[in-house]
Amino acid sequence: MEPSLIIQIVLMIAVFYFLLIRPQQQRAKKEKAFEAALKVGDKIITKSGIHGKIAEMNEDTIVVETMAGKIKMEKSAISSELSAKLGAK
Repeated sequence: MEPSLIIQIVLMIAVFYFLLIRPQQQRAKKEKAFEAALKVGDKIITKSGIHGKIAEMNEDTIVVETMAGKIKMEKSAISSELSAKLGAK
């Protein structure tokens, strides 16, 4: 193998790492920290657009209290905390 070919392969791997793999890992880490910081009483928005308040929490699931009633869903279905969005305005 020529040294220039090896250098091109190494550069391609580095580009894939910094443009694809690393940002995805950072996003996943940020999402886990967000899920861990949730607590009962937080007002939230789910990824499907449902607004509500956390009524109960387990390790992986939550119960969201909405105007229509209570809905049990996965923690990963939460998009953002409503009070965080209101505080940003």
